[in-house]
Amino acid sequence: MEIKTARRGPQGKESSVFDRLGAGRGGHLNNSSNKICKFWLSGRCLKNPCRAPRISQNVQEKVVNHKSSKNVPGKSESDFEDIKKKSPESVSESSSECSVVENDSNLENVVEEKPLEHVPKKTAERVCEFWVQGTCVYGDQCPYLHSWFRGDKFKRLAELQGHNKAVNGIALPLRCNKLCSGSSDGTIRLWDCHTGQCANVINLGGEVGSVCSEGPWLFVGMPNVVKVWNTESGAEYSLNGPVGQVNALESVYNLLFAGVEDGVILAWKGTYETNLTFQLAATLKGHTNGITSLVVGGGNRLYSGSKDHTIRVWDHENWQCIMTLYGHDDVVKSLMCWDKYLFSGSLDCTIKVWASTDDGSLEVIYTHSEEQGIIALAGMTDPDVKPILYCSCSDKSVHLYELPIFTDRGRLFAKQEVQTLQIGPGGLFFTGDQTGLLTVYTWVAD
Repeated sequence: MEIKTARRGPQGKESSVFDRLGAGRGGHLNNSSNKICKFWLSGRCLKNPCRAPRISQNVQEKVVNHKSSKNVPGKSESDFEDIKKKSPESVSESSSECSVVENDSNLENVVEEKPLEHVPKKTAERVCEFWVQGTCVYGDQCPYLHSWFRGDKFKRLAELQGHNKAVNGIALPLRCNKLCSGSSDGTIRLWDCHTGQCANVINLGGEVGSVCSEGPWLFVGMPNVVKVWNTESGAEYSLNGPVGQVNALESVYNLLFAGVEDGVILAWKGTYETNLTFQLAATLKGHTNGITSLVVGGGNRLYSGSKDHTIRVWDHENWQCIMTLYGHDDVVKSLMCWDKYLFSGSLDCTIKVWASTDDGSLEVIYTHSEEQGIIALAGMTDPDVKPILYCSCSDKSVHLYELPIFTDRGRLFAKQEVQTLQIGPGGLFFTGDQTGLLTVYTWVAD
């Protein structure tokens, strides 16, 4: 991404405050107002015309004289902590305490601009919006990140641009050199894994709610249907039966599960090694609201998360619900099985770790809290074979934690919420966000 550096103004001898006032020759003067742009006074206003308030002609000289004052009557340093944390534009437009002169009798309330050495220490939790737009003037002294990620031992490889709405699913079919992504824009895109170029676009005419693969087969959840493609032969099929949007898919052991907006889970059974011969085997009912996540674990168990705030556990041999888990207070957005544990992420801002008890039931053994709702979970090991949990949150970031004690390992940032996460081979991992951007990352060994 090309980053434009904002101009700070002509180089050379710095002009005085009086020169910047224009001495009555125009510039940022407005004789009909009694206010002044703080950043223009310091020679750093980038707006032309500036939307900020101006200063009246009859107080120019007093402002010049007052700039030498180091103390602000009635204000302490702690009173401006929140102001120092704001961006230049937000301060100049919204903070009347730090930048305005109301009239001749109120000159003592002018606040001197803080030099850059007083800018708070760099925060690792937010990307600078001005840097994104190419207009940040603080450079290395900006308190916000000028990067799309923080952390070590991984890097950002590529951005795959093409979708114009949220990416809701990513899959890597076996024996295929293509990465598949499905979007709310009604398309499936196939990306060449070597060049990063889009090799094919399939227009489906309906929102893609979920994507998964098994062997060379690609499964795509849509309203009222599951579309199926063989990425080797090009064969295409449609599995009918769902009523509403298919928001979750899971395929394993020659079984395909589809979670639907009406709270029903459909199960097809068959074989797809050569030709697809799936037949509808069961309709699992129990949830009272839409299905959001499906995952198959050990012991012939299928786990389903729902908008009804519950997790149901199904035996996919006899198609019975064997237990219902009530640990969350909001939508269960994502489920993940890792080793003998079940991880669940919810919009109630928690990740819960479930483990089996002696009687075969599941109980929460650990709860991790975030400040924002959980959208998606994924897991893999880093180059040191340490388990890393990826947690996409509604604050437009993905948190990386080293298990088992959720040690912070870094963070990925996006312009909008990351809807889907996918683990790839060789240390690769992928994110798809609401803008339609698909981003490729990789772990880097020492």
